[in-house]
Order: sequence, then structure tokens, then C-alpha cells
Amino acid sequence: MFHAKVRITLRKSILDPQGKAVEHAIGTLNVGTIHDVRVGKFIEMKVDVQDEAGARAATEEVCKKLLANPVMEDYYIELEKA
Repeated sequence: MFHAKVRITLRKSILDPQGKAVEHAIGTLNVGTIHDVRVGKFIEMKVDVQDEAGARAATEEVCKKLLANPVMEDYYIELEKA
């Protein structure tokens, strides 16, 4: 079994209105200069397979078919043996 951590972000070429809203809100907190805020998704799941290659393949398929929009988003997968 593997523990998969998936980070999904908008591609750098795509505008991030949610990130801009968060950046604006941070500006009202007077905590210093913070800019280029981007908002994404973080998903954790357990993948019940025998080897890392199988875990990566299963996680990739879930990302491509369900979790990420391949036109607008990139995803990064981190696997750990559970």
C-alpha cells in the first residue's frame, strides 16, 4: 500500500482570480509585502497496490480522469510506502 499526495495547481500561464483575491486580502493584514499568490488543491489518498509503479500509474489515471483539468492545471505526485 502507498500513500499518495497530489498537489494540483493552475498552469503559470493561467490567471488565478482566487489567488489574486487572497493576495488582496493579505494586503489588508499589514504583514509585509506578499505577492504572486496562487491557490491550488492538495489531495491525499491510499493506493492499495504492491509496487510503486502501480501506485504511480493508478494515481496518474485518477488525476487525468477526475482530479485535474489537463488543459489548465498541472499536478505533482508524491508517493510514500504506507
